[in-house]
Amino acid sequence: MKMIRASVALGLVALTAVAAPFAIADDSGLYIGGNIGQSRATIDEERIVNSLAGAGFTTTGFEDDNRDLGFKLFGGYQFNKYLALEAGYFDLGKFDFTATGMPAGTLSGNIKIKGVNLDVVGILPITEKFSAFGRVGANYAKVEDSFVGGGSLTVLNPNPTKRDTNYKLGLGLQYAFNDALAMRVEAERYRIDDAVGNDGDIDLISAGLVFRFGGAPPAAPRAEEPAPEPVAKAVVAEPVPVPVPAPAPVVVPPPAPRFQKYTLSVTELFAFDSAELQKSQPKLDEIANVLMNDSTIDDVLIVGYTDRIGSDTYNQKLSERRAQAIKKYLVGRGVKAERLVAKGKGKSSPIASCTGKKNVALIKCLAPNRRVEIEKITATRPVK
Repeated sequence: MKMIRASVALGLVALTAVAAPFAIADDSGLYIGGNIGQSRATIDEERIVNSLAGAGFTTTGFEDDNRDLGFKLFGGYQFNKYLALEAGYFDLGKFDFTATGMPAGTLSGNIKIKGVNLDVVGILPITEKFSAFGRVGANYAKVEDSFVGGGSLTVLNPNPTKRDTNYKLGLGLQYAFNDALAMRVEAERYRIDDAVGNDGDIDLISAGLVFRFGGAPPAAPRAEEPAPEPVAKAVVAEPVPVPVPAPAPVVVPPPAPRFQKYTLSVTELFAFDSAELQKSQPKLDEIANVLMNDSTIDDVLIVGYTDRIGSDTYNQKLSERRAQAIKKYLVGRGVKAERLVAKGKGKSSPIASCTGKKNVALIKCLAPNRRVEIEKITATRPVK
């Protein structure tokens, strides 16, 4: 008896997560996760009724239960931001039917499907945190059929079982909350052979969580440094006239302007691999105050730098976005945009040189390279 061909139904799970600094700049590493969703099967009623008719049984009623909960557990290794290899265990649930008819009798049946799979996963980054992915692979499924006859119907083989290998396909979307945690929603198709000779597709739509190993921990809160005292322009005291003839007083010229460069650590400004400024920015407020108090300071250069983790193209764009974010912040504090120039220089001009693959120690070692430099802030000092 050929029993199942499956179609898709939607099953969603409510998920919550804690936010801290996940990125796509360099996604290599191990991960584990789990999905849960709802499968929906279409019982092949016509085939079952025709099979019973061939045995002299006329079906007068047919009921089925074609919905069940399915889940999967998986682990994988991501080689880069475009490719991963994933293995897992799945349980697609159980589907039932009951046929009644004449001569008086019933036939009840169900099928349970579970197994393991190995998939190649292709990833398409869309934004820093959002990506799409597709998968193709093989599943090795154990299919357990169960049939019970009543009245005029007798089942010769009530519990057939089959194990077989078939293909598996899928598509999905993933959103990264941080370096260690992401959420995914996906649709998958499992090709299944049941124990009575039927080939069919079981589709599962599910949602789940992905946990990565070696993600960067949240940055420790930094104590705010006291703001420097306001810069005062030098004041030269006028010489006191004396009643006796004396040489003309020597006029001391004011000190030449000194061009000061601010170097700000990215960890004070942004989350790891992000171009979105954090809420409290006392140092940027200090710079904005200096610029607002002295309108003669022009052509202030804002330069963003990254570390060497990730591709040259990605790091160049990230450094540009960070420089533009700081320019936008200063403009929001009243500084005219034409006084500011924002540039990104990617991973060039490193301050620290570190070795090794991406891990917590390497990310910490490379922290000085993730910086923003603000040049040509003019300050003067009193003459002594």
